[in-house]
Amino acid sequence: MCGRFALNSSPAKLKEHFDTTGVLDFKPRFNIAPTQTVPVARLDETGNRVFVLARWGLIPSWVKDPGELQHPINAKSETAAIKPMFRHAYRSSRVLIPADGFYEWMPKDGVKQPYLIKLRDGAPMGMGGLLEHWQGSDGDVSTFTILTTSHNSLMAKIHDRMPVIIKPEDYTTWLDTNLTDVIKIQAMALPYPDRFMDAYPVSRKVNSPKNDSPDLMEEVQV
Repeated sequence: MCGRFALNSSPAKLKEHFDTTGVLDFKPRFNIAPTQTVPVARLDETGNRVFVLARWGLIPSWVKDPGELQHPINAKSETAAIKPMFRHAYRSSRVLIPADGFYEWMPKDGVKQPYLIKLRDGAPMGMGGLLEHWQGSDGDVSTFTILTTSHNSLMAKIHDRMPVIIKPEDYTTWLDTNLTDVIKIQAMALPYPDRFMDAYPVSRKVNSPKNDSPDLMEEVQV
């Protein structure tokens, strides 16, 4: 699964990497948690790539009362195409969630040790996600979930799942709202090659979403 991530690249770097138009006003975050609002990349009505703000925890558009069900923060890429909660967005509203790394916890000596997993070259990653718009009494609410897949060899010792990370050369295809072929979509949602990734232990301060500082991403000795 993916339950926490960091996004600390500058807006300029994110706009360049994801090739978006418009303004991105987002301060560095080092411990993003569910229910919080972050930028996600999608196509607008004219076909341009833009960042929009969305809340982490999906609310499907057809839900009458969002308080009656859970707001999933993750969806299995292997089954999202057939699950009522996700199947509409899976075919027509895929997004990229920018991140500079994600956290996962590995049991060690009776406690869970957090690890930061990031790309080895320091580039931002585009995690595959699904976006929904729910119309409530207070207006339109945009929410998202992060797709997960099976682990690669790097993640195997830490967790059996990892977020889907879309290769930059697949960004255009992933965001294409005209692409509904499940087989082609699934082909982009495979485990990211471990040779391009790095993982190391970090401070247990990341366990609390109240902590949000650069030192959370620093390697510690365990």
